Amino acid sequence: MKVIGYGDNVVDRYLNQNVRYPGGNCINFAAYARRMGIEAAYLGYWGEDEEAQMIRDAMEDMNVDISHCRIQEGTVTERCDVNLIDGERVFQADDERENLHEALPLGESELLYLNKFDLIHCSCYAEEEEELVKFKGVSGLVTFDFAVEDEFRTEEYLDTVCPYIDFALFSCEHMADQEIRGLLKKVSVKGVSYVLATMGTKGQLLFDGENFYEGTVHLKKAVDTMGAGDSYFTSFLMCLLKSGWKKGMKVDEKAIREAFEYAAEFSAENCLIKGAFGYGQPIE
Repeated sequence: MKVIGYGDNVVDRYLNQNVRYPGGNCINFAAYARRMGIEAAYLGYWGEDEEAQMIRDAMEDMNVDISHCRIQEGTVTERCDVNLIDGERVFQADDERENLHEALPLGESELLYLNKFDLIHCSCYAEEEEELVKFKGVSGLVTFDFAVEDEFRTEEYLDTVCPYIDFALFSCEHMADQEIRGLLKKVSVKGVSYVLATMGTKGQLLFDGENFYEGTVHLKKAVDTMGAGDSYFTSFLMCLLKSGWKKGMKVDEKAIREAFEYAAEFSAENCLIKGAFGYGQPIE
């Protein structure tokens, strides 16, 4: 199996600890898949700064393929500033700098490269929506994290993304059960084969277009919740891939139940690691 994260890379800066870590939804995806022993890659632009070098160094140490990434001249790596309070990361102000790197556009060489992977993971934070139409001909599965914000749940946004993906994730801890079920059904009708909602300590809910499946939670005293959702989604997807899931194939209930259990434990264990997946450095 070969998987790739296409999209964002950021530096998570813990202001109250003066420590920074590599991060970003798609970088995290590649790191977690690699931790599971799966061949993984990342594709995206780097900023032209030493914070980007910190992320590259972590990827190279983990043997994540970054050979097709490029540096976007004159840009910097996005910063996600948080405070860590009793193991919970609390987000601070957005990075308002104007020269942040963009999404890497997909040309012929990038698409040939992506077509070698069994699964391509994307994120709403990467601002890559206009590139997704190019995935229409790829042989691998395409997954997409819609996160928690309402701006990524409008009809316009869903219609832009859903026709080109096979699996969608939504963070729905703040929503009522019927509201979540309605969202999952709406996304399914737009052509997405599987839609997963994570609900924090309330568990998870998966819809396959016909049936709902309820997940499970493994609770641990968290050291750091950064990457909890990303580690859950990654490990859930990797379990489905290991069961033989491919594009256009229906996943059986046994594989879904096993994925729920494995992902619950993997994400709980990840909350015992500082940063999304480690590799911290002092903020200079």
